[in-house]
Amino acid sequence: MAVARPSTAPLTATQVAAIDAPASVEAYTRWTEDEQGRTLGQSRLLLSGMYCAACSGLIEDALLRRPGVLSAEVSAAAQRAVVLWDPSVTRVSALIESVQGAGYGAFPDTGTQAVDLAARESRQAMWRLFVAGFCMMQVMMYATPSYIAGPGQITADMAQLMRLASWVLSIPVLVFAAGPFFRGAWSALRERRIGMDVPVALGIAVTFVASSVATFDARGVFANEVYFDSMTMFAAFLLGARMLEMRARRLAAQSLDSVMRRLPDAVERLRADGGVELVVPGELRVGDRLRVQVGQAFAADGRVTEGRTQVDEAMLTGESRPVDRDVGEEVAAGCINLGAPVVVEVLRLGAQTRYQRIVALVERALTERPALLLSADRIAGPFLWGVLLLALVAFLVWWQIDPSRAVWVAVAVLVVTCPCALSLGAPVAMLAAAGELARRGILVQRLDVLEGLTRSTDWVFDKTGTLTQDRLVVAEVVPLAAAPAAARSADWRGVAAALAARSAHPLARAVARQAQADAPWAGGVDEVNEWSGRGVEARIDLGGVAWSCRLGAPAWCGDAEGQSVQRPVVSLAVLDGGRWTPLLRFELDELLRPHARQAVQTLCAGGLQVHLLSGDRAASVEAMSQRLGIAHVHAQCAPDDKLAVVADLQARAAVVTMVGDGINDAPVLARADVSIALGSAAALTQARADVIVLSDRLDDLLMLQRMARRTVRIVRQNLVWALGYNVVSLPLALVGWLPPWLAGIGMAASSLLVVLNALRLMRGNERPADLEVLPASPRTA
Repeated sequence: MAVARPSTAPLTATQVAAIDAPASVEAYTRWTEDEQGRTLGQSRLLLSGMYCAACSGLIEDALLRRPGVLSAEVSAAAQRAVVLWDPSVTRVSALIESVQGAGYGAFPDTGTQAVDLAARESRQAMWRLFVAGFCMMQVMMYATPSYIAGPGQITADMAQLMRLASWVLSIPVLVFAAGPFFRGAWSALRERRIGMDVPVALGIAVTFVASSVATFDARGVFANEVYFDSMTMFAAFLLGARMLEMRARRLAAQSLDSVMRRLPDAVERLRADGGVELVVPGELRVGDRLRVQVGQAFAADGRVTEGRTQVDEAMLTGESRPVDRDVGEEVAAGCINLGAPVVVEVLRLGAQTRYQRIVALVERALTERPALLLSADRIAGPFLWGVLLLALVAFLVWWQIDPSRAVWVAVAVLVVTCPCALSLGAPVAMLAAAGELARRGILVQRLDVLEGLTRSTDWVFDKTGTLTQDRLVVAEVVPLAAAPAAARSADWRGVAAALAARSAHPLARAVARQAQADAPWAGGVDEVNEWSGRGVEARIDLGGVAWSCRLGAPAWCGDAEGQSVQRPVVSLAVLDGGRWTPLLRFELDELLRPHARQAVQTLCAGGLQVHLLSGDRAASVEAMSQRLGIAHVHAQCAPDDKLAVVADLQARAAVVTMVGDGINDAPVLARADVSIALGSAAALTQARADVIVLSDRLDDLLMLQRMARRTVRIVRQNLVWALGYNVVSLPLALVGWLPPWLAGIGMAASSLLVVLNALRLMRGNERPADLEVLPASPRTA
């Protein structure tokens, strides 16, 4: 579709029609209903022209002033906005015009447009850098003689000619290369706010004006000092750093962004007459038959009807190995077909697919601004006003000391104190961490959770479905009495399997799985009756003699000892001489998730307090806690009881991380400081969670914890570096020891350093088993 170019030019009528077309809006908008029953759109916009965190506030303010806009979240690191709007009041084209009115570019966030914007911005940045770099080298060539020549070696006419040449070469830098700085500063001032482009633009403008005055007024106060070389060098280095920052931010968002770009642009739909037509995913309907080629993503949830293939489900599970899919088996939207072409019948579309739920979570991560960044936004304005005031004071003081140096000291102060590194350090690191975790099957919905995990003192686990899988297994088979002499040669485990297969009870299913694996039963089973709450009774034929058998509750089968066993029990009995004789006892237990014990023990070894919550009976929960090594156990807990346990921990200054999966865990997940849900959890539970572990692997919790620790450490390194750089450089600028060109290099290098430091988060390849845990908190140490 045609979209608006990423500039501030007004939209044409054709562009407005293309953007607001219903089919186009569906590609980047999710529809919801509010409490009043209104239909609201939540649209993704891709932004351009953003160079610092302060731009986020300007764009949000511009959007929120538009009637019909209910909320707007903007991320400078991801250069995206998510806008909640009322289609009865406004349109997407109006949202774009609001952003353009603030001096930035915007258009719908779809895969093709994102690629086009990235290429276009990269070309523009390269051209600006080329112009600034070329002019800088020429200006330096004309400025160098004045630095190295002795008194009288350069005539006045030659010196003036070199200044005029430097002035001419500085104009393209001022007008074209440095254009983004001036547009950003003007946009901020027009919105009655101050952004980080203001001191940069002011420094460049003051340097050019003062140097121009010195060039054309031989008797003025600046007659002996021109700094065209400093201005062009500062602009070139800052543009180079910003271009690298732009690419680094795009790389940091790449893992998250790739999750949202999995659906194909067009799919092959099979017609009833056997023909094939290409359609976009938005035109699909439930029941359509699609041919999916090798290397193509599935456009909807569906069932394989023809062919057999392998599917990459890493997006859903974090598992890198492909899985086999045969006729009758389901495939999920967004997963990649790796094996062979298949025909798929569409079962679910749009918001009903698991892929779209994941996309919604990714949208939240891409535009999330943690509390740390919101605090930085609040102090950014006063800080920048302080920078301007300090530069003014430095100018006035140096005007009294040495007027010829007053302007250059003020410019150096403006440049060196620009907090670009401070604004980039935290968001790029958190976005890089969220992207790396998403690549591994861990979706972070709230970036604040990374910092919260480093402060966590207590981890609380739900038992059933979280630490254990949703099925039971036979832990032990206990022989009881001897079988009747006439039936002693029978395979009674096989008999148990045959009876269990006739029941849908979870305990019977567990017995059937185990017994069939050990000794499949080939004999006949007749007169099957299932008694609710008791078990299954049937007659089996053994050598021409029919025997009545029971499989079920110990009391019903005459197994008195089985009634006192703490874990679930199923007994097998045979009717002999008018009484039921128990032959076998199947003791069952819950099946632990892989790596559950390892994850719990690693957390405990780090000094963290681990708690087990369950609604099951105390004996079962105690047995599970002993298997896992958990000291703090809470059994027979209703949802309110779980909530009370977490509230009590928080009242004792604990920072609680809750891991759950069921609907009944949703309230306690909402109450916990950090909440984690598994990929198999209910939709409501996932909606309340801060993190979703798609793979259901508990050792991924250790990976999450490790990444949180690394992220917070890198954020702190970036903040310490940015503050330290200002603390050291500012006094040097104030006393006149730091020229503007060197201040520009230092500021650009500082910004680039924090971005590259943040990108180290995308290089980690540690396996979960090797991950260290956080040190114990003061409360638990």
